[in-house]
Amino acid sequence: MNIGALLIAWVITAASLYIISKLPPLGVEVDSPGKAFISAAVLGIVNAFVRPALRLFFAIPNLVTFDLLSSLFTFIITVVCFGLAAWLVQGFRLRFGIWSAIMGAFALSLISGLIYKLLGV
Repeated sequence: MNIGALLIAWVITAASLYIISKLPPLGVEVDSPGKAFISAAVLGIVNAFVRPALRLFFAIPNLVTFDLLSSLFTFIITVVCFGLAAWLVQGFRLRFGIWSAIMGAFALSLISGLIYKLLGV
């Protein structure tokens, strides 16, 4: 991934997180746009380091279920990374704990995907 694509992903993730924080029922709180940028960077770093370890952890269950549950395991990994980023960044909170992590990870996927589609990236 080149630097330009990395910066675009960072900006889109930060914008998505900030938008999500304005949807009170999700329980995802980000104090400011600046905190959204920090949170997006931490989320990217967490994904880079933790995701491979968790994929390895879920390799056996994926094999046992013949990859039938691989999407579920991928989503669980995403939720864990989302929650870990919130735990690491002061000013990025999950008001309803795991439920906010689940809804936030799902909303982040939807909103960032929509932004990518609108921008044609």
